[in-house]
Amino acid sequence: MKNTALTAEHETLGAKLVDFAGYRMPIQYHSIRAEHLRVRNTVGIFDVSHMGEFFVTGKDREEFLHRVTVNDVKGLNIGQAQYSCMCRPDGGIVDDLLIYKSADHVMVVVNASNMEKDWNWLNANVSGDVKLENRSEQMSLMAIQGRNAAAVVQTMTETDLTKIAYYHFALGKILGKPAVIARTGYTGEDGFELYVANEDAVAIWRAALAAGKQFDIEPIGLGARDSLRLEMKMCLYGNDIDDTTHPLEAGLAWITKLDKGDFIGRDSLMKAKEKGIDRKLVAIELDGSAFPRHGYAIQDASGKEIGQVTSGTVSPCLNKGIALGYVPNEHSAIGSQVFVDCHGKPAPAKVVKPPFYKRPY
Repeated sequence: MKNTALTAEHETLGAKLVDFAGYRMPIQYHSIRAEHLRVRNTVGIFDVSHMGEFFVTGKDREEFLHRVTVNDVKGLNIGQAQYSCMCRPDGGIVDDLLIYKSADHVMVVVNASNMEKDWNWLNANVSGDVKLENRSEQMSLMAIQGRNAAAVVQTMTETDLTKIAYYHFALGKILGKPAVIARTGYTGEDGFELYVANEDAVAIWRAALAAGKQFDIEPIGLGARDSLRLEMKMCLYGNDIDDTTHPLEAGLAWITKLDKGDFIGRDSLMKAKEKGIDRKLVAIELDGSAFPRHGYAIQDASGKEIGQVTSGTVSPCLNKGIALGYVPNEHSAIGSQVFVDCHGKPAPAKVVKPPFYKRPY
């Protein structure tokens, strides 16, 4: 397994380290629930350096990325970030990703588990004056998330964070070192993601923990990252989306610009839209204390299996079971009654409007 530049920090802090996409990553430091609530109530810091960073240059870089992703890359302004995904010709999702547009390059951030696959896919489809560079091994990524995140990050930079809007970024400095300072994240909270060189990561991590002491900042593991994103119905590749699902049925029509011109997968997605979607990824809230998990059957009132849970947990904020899963159209309307088979016991549940959690600020 690979280490990140911060692995020794996690060991010192007593983190439970697990294999995640080939990296030794902290799943939790003490309690997933407590770490989850720390992010919701004040602020937390994550090491997500296992993510992949690809840099795209050349005069045809935007045309290339416009063709291999579903969103409108050409419509981006410099300093703007964009959530998108890549599809196969049949519409199946290769990966979901983030695009950051700078004046002379575009940074594409991909999931750690798909890094090699994505790199190969991009290279197989490259055309024109385009150069691809994989800087994943040279960069560290820290996410500082929560309502006090801006106050923490501002102590470490001269960049005016009030001028960075949601899903925008600045090329600035953190502790005097070059950094991409992005107002993005995977928690539903306000926050920043800091892309820095590996050699600068430890000093920045320690400085953030020191600056956040007044807000009771804590390091947060990937366990809480998962429950935080699930409360916001943010998709996890390999669970909620993969190459057998397409973005329209996954609730990602909002990033899929079918009218932007040709892109890989467009023809299949146009046909799917014209035919009508057979199933949808829905948000499900369970009654009582039942704990839904990935793979559990979703049933109708007769006990017939109509789908499976793709992601599930007991929400630390709602204190009830929440889940995502694909169900047929006739069961997808808000308020629809379904059941989740938890160890042979069908737990009553209903389809709800996402997100499960709505932040109070």
